[in-house]
Amino acid sequence: MSLWMVRGRKYGSEESVALEENLACIGFSEIPDLSQAASKEQIMELVRKSYPDEKEAAYRNYVSQLFSFAHRMVPGDLVAMPFRNQPQVAVGQIAGPYQYRTDLGDIHHTRPTKWIRTDIPRKNFPQDLLYSLDAAMTVCQIRRNNAEERFKAFLDGKDDLLAMQPPEDIGNENSESVMVEASLDIERYAHDQIIAYIESHFKGHDLARLIDAILKAEGYTTHFSQPGPDGGVDVLAGRGALGFDGLKLCVQVKSSQYPADVTVLRGLQGTMATFKADQGLLVSWGGFNTAVEREARLSFFSVRLWDADDLVDALLRNYERLPGDLKSELPLKRVWALVSQESNIP
Repeated sequence: MSLWMVRGRKYGSEESVALEENLACIGFSEIPDLSQAASKEQIMELVRKSYPDEKEAAYRNYVSQLFSFAHRMVPGDLVAMPFRNQPQVAVGQIAGPYQYRTDLGDIHHTRPTKWIRTDIPRKNFPQDLLYSLDAAMTVCQIRRNNAEERFKAFLDGKDDLLAMQPPEDIGNENSESVMVEASLDIERYAHDQIIAYIESHFKGHDLARLIDAILKAEGYTTHFSQPGPDGGVDVLAGRGALGFDGLKLCVQVKSSQYPADVTVLRGLQGTMATFKADQGLLVSWGGFNTAVEREARLSFFSVRLWDADDLVDALLRNYERLPGDLKSELPLKRVWALVSQESNIP
């Protein structure tokens, strides 16, 4: 049994289709049907015709991924799909051969997949596995540190084996997979480091304190509830010097590692009515299950949801305006990094 990482394009447009249709799917929409291209040489011909202006290194990169997706993956293999815009990972099992589809818009290259878990928080994964999940590729095999057995054990209910970090072992890696995993999504890696730091240094009510500081940096006047019974609200916020201007915001913060369910969302809506708030912000460190996301659409103009990634985005957006003591607690530095052209997968 092999373990594969398969992700959609940059903005994650394939993810909902993959889960709804029980598929693993990738981009490369310009590439024609791969079922008749049985060798890397034949796939190279298709790639050259579809992307005539790419570099040789990019061609080899694309061919390796397309060949793996169409021919190396077999039914029974495990597949992990990191979400682009949510701090979660879906894990499933390949259930059939490669299929070229024409009924899913510009999604053509697919593998039937039985999704087993679709809401595993990224922060549940140890750093050695995140290195592989953060590869800046569309398809790659994950083999380092006995990853296949650890994922299988996790799906069998042995959560501790997923978190276990064995000594690094690259002896069973071939040169191709080493090259693929070396291409790291630096931005995603940095996000994960910040998330891990916040989780260890801003536990429980301190997470609400961080949210309060971020809202103040965004121009709100806030009332922060101290530890203890809070009536279902952690922060009240309004615009203006006294907080009386504009719309009134009610914030609830959940620091649990598990996805919030609809009862938490409905609780916030009830609290908004009690405090006569116009808008609500629900922050759930463990993310949200799909039922919350569906129901939240009905309250799009009054409620916003923040998961760990959204919180980090807001933190980075406002970091320079945070008070000095908080920046000392959470030391960050802006850096510039070169974007590899070979990471821009079609």
